[in-house]
Amino acid sequence: MTQLFTPSSSSTDATGAPQGLAKFPSLQGRAVFVTGGGSGIGAAIVAAFAEQGARVAFVDVARNASEALAQHIADAGLPRPWWRVCDVRDVNALQACVAEAAAELGSDFAVLVNNVASDDRHTLESVTPEYYDERMAINERPAFFAIQAVVPGMRRLGAGSVINLGSTGWQGKGTGYPCYAIAKSSVNGLTRGLAKTLGQDRIRINTVSPGWVMTERQIKLWLDAEGEKELARNQCLPDKLRPHDIARMVLFLASDDAAMCTAQEFKVDAGWV
Repeated sequence: MTQLFTPSSSSTDATGAPQGLAKFPSLQGRAVFVTGGGSGIGAAIVAAFAEQGARVAFVDVARNASEALAQHIADAGLPRPWWRVCDVRDVNALQACVAEAAAELGSDFAVLVNNVASDDRHTLESVTPEYYDERMAINERPAFFAIQAVVPGMRRLGAGSVINLGSTGWQGKGTGYPCYAIAKSSVNGLTRGLAKTLGQDRIRINTVSPGWVMTERQIKLWLDAEGEKELARNQCLPDKLRPHDIARMVLFLASDDAAMCTAQEFKVDAGWV
């Protein structure tokens, strides 16, 4: 089977991340919901929570990749995640999956990771109203309605953590995806705009903004010789970002170690921005 995650060390744990990284006891048994969890950064997040002993549920449109991930995690002796094929553009379907997963796991969700996104390239001139709406329906709207779905359960639990995946691409004035830039820039507004309201119930909400992460998709579509030069020119650190690098920040923010962190953006971009 193809390795799901590319580690920066030859010594790795069951999820493909380097050995010797932090364990978060507060995540043991905690129910976690991840959108877009079947591949790339999302898969690393799902696997990282499973490694911590959390009970993980995720949705994705990629059936084969999702099943392969779930089986890979189970084969490693970790709790098999709950998952469903779900097009997050369908808000009713997304919220129904949240409810179904909570019922099957037997617990309200203490953690929500709004990861799903699509950075398809497009030009200013090519965008129609229909295409614009479709980009927002993938990259912006699901986060709001996933939060809406999990917050009642977090209130019953007495606390929770929402982690929204942003991007440093728009902050570095990246080109070729204006609709994606609009959607991802709004993530910080969503985080800041809900922090006070949710905080009254001890629900924390933060943004994790990755840099250029070397997922299979990114390598296949965009990492060419010029891309290598761009990495060397813009990153402060020489190593390439891997999906597990983003997952580690997500774990911290989900854990009780981050109990007083809310309304913030945490960049994981090797110093690009």
